[in-house]
Amino acid sequence: MSPLTEHLGVNGDQESDAAVVEEQDAPALPASFYTILDDAPPDYDGVTLIQWYAEKVNALPLADRDQVRRDFERLVWKMVEFDASDMDMGGPAGNERVWYRVEGRKRPREDVGRFSVDESDLMLLSLLSPYQQQHFLERYAIDFGYSLEQETAPAANGGPNGAGHVPSDPSRTDPARRFRTTIYFDNKHLALSMRMLAWKPRPLRSLGFHPLIERGLMFRYVRDGLTLVTGVTGSGKSTTLDAIVDANNADAEGQVLIIAQPLEYIHTSRRCIVRHREVGTDVKSFADGMIQGLRQDPDIVVVGEMRDPDTIETAMEMADTGHKVFSTLHTGSAIESIARVVAEYTAAEQDRVRYRLADVLRCIISQKLLPAVGGGRVLAKEVLWMTPSARAAIKNDNANEVYQMIWQGTNEGQITLEQDLFRLVQNGEITAETAVGYANNKRRLLQLMH
Repeated sequence: MSPLTEHLGVNGDQESDAAVVEEQDAPALPASFYTILDDAPPDYDGVTLIQWYAEKVNALPLADRDQVRRDFERLVWKMVEFDASDMDMGGPAGNERVWYRVEGRKRPREDVGRFSVDESDLMLLSLLSPYQQQHFLERYAIDFGYSLEQETAPAANGGPNGAGHVPSDPSRTDPARRFRTTIYFDNKHLALSMRMLAWKPRPLRSLGFHPLIERGLMFRYVRDGLTLVTGVTGSGKSTTLDAIVDANNADAEGQVLIIAQPLEYIHTSRRCIVRHREVGTDVKSFADGMIQGLRQDPDIVVVGEMRDPDTIETAMEMADTGHKVFSTLHTGSAIESIARVVAEYTAAEQDRVRYRLADVLRCIISQKLLPAVGGGRVLAKEVLWMTPSARAAIKNDNANEVYQMIWQGTNEGQITLEQDLFRLVQNGEITAETAVGYANNKRRLLQLMH
């Protein structure tokens, strides 16, 4: 048993606080890893040092590397125990601690151990394959999906909800826990940010869309066009997309193609065959994945993010050729989303793009996660469903008129963010102060509230 395993308390023993503190000072890595640190050239730092570390780590015995991966896995299981949404470690900014975000607040946990920047460097390099290490050293960052299989839960004090339970029933088929993971440079050392993804897709009905909008998200009823799910990082875009995919997977007979970086929730084929392609592993780019997808007979295409003109152009082409396409943007409203897409192009191209976007766009869902009364978070959203009037406004470069169309489109299932915030206040789910703080148009919200 490794020292890290011991000071995580996974042996089931009840130890005093003093003993836990004492164990935190014990080495967290096998002796072979400390030999690497002792032998590191003193004139190496930054990328040069990390590249040297990677070569040495890859030459270590497999048993030593596996031990470090298991020790890291127990840190990740603590996310499940603490009900944390995120975990961070490494780099000078980590201050030798592991940080967990619980109910929106990120704090270090002294009880899971401390790691110097060099220890973290070696631990994080051990998570990457040689191919991933090469990619990382070329780009100074790497995104990838990380899984915890249910049967790998620690035997005590480290399982889900802190119960230390390992399923003993071989008939259980709980899905793996999935995490969106990024390793990157922080002041010449490696740092990690990890986000826990949903245990399983939420029912589409639970997201509170109007029945007309919910119907429009289903392939059975609307078989083409582009739907954008937008919001800042951490606003639940992936949760919404997974709910949409899961609902169609249970309803339609067809094929879903998911192109993501990294892959997050892995859907099991049910009525649909669901293909997953990870950018950087299965395909070179989002655009390449869609171009290749034209020859792979998909009905629904999910593009993780529209990051550049090539991806946007290809997504619009797929929507225009009879595919139902979903993608995301980091924008906070329907109007901002339209403007962002158009602004990716030169002035000479913007009229053409505006016309094409108006023709292929079906829906924009812009969402935010807000602190709820009593703890937790609640979803607020703005929903635009494209009508002939909205399509004409976009083509005529009058996108600002679209907000009023959403405001007046409640009979069609549309809703502005401010109308949804007001609904949440009336239902007692959020405070008025929270609503005002998250509103895009505070004047409109205050009109509703008074």
